[in-house]
Amino acid sequence: MECLFLVWSLEKLHYYLDGSAFEGITDCNAVKSLLNMKTPNRHMLRWQMAIQEYRGYMTIVHKPGNIQKNADGLSRWELANTPDNPAYVPLEA
Repeated sequence: MECLFLVWSLEKLHYYLDGSAFEGITDCNAVKSLLNMKTPNRHMLRWQMAIQEYRGYMTIVHKPGNIQKNADGLSRWELANTPDNPAYVPLEA
């Protein structure tokens, strides 16, 4: 899933990333090993081909999840389901 997200984000941000050196920071070792895989399955082969365009100026950095407090906090943020919340969805019985 992390590898697919990398491919998706590279496609969406291509306009901004093309020709610029950048780091992809992830807490998943599979993303880093995707680039060096000897015999990938068809899905991973397709992802490798999509990433090849960025290989010269993209660096994948592994940063353990317990160090990435900012991203972790956003994914665990709970909002109350109250009428004053913009994402309020009334529950029907």
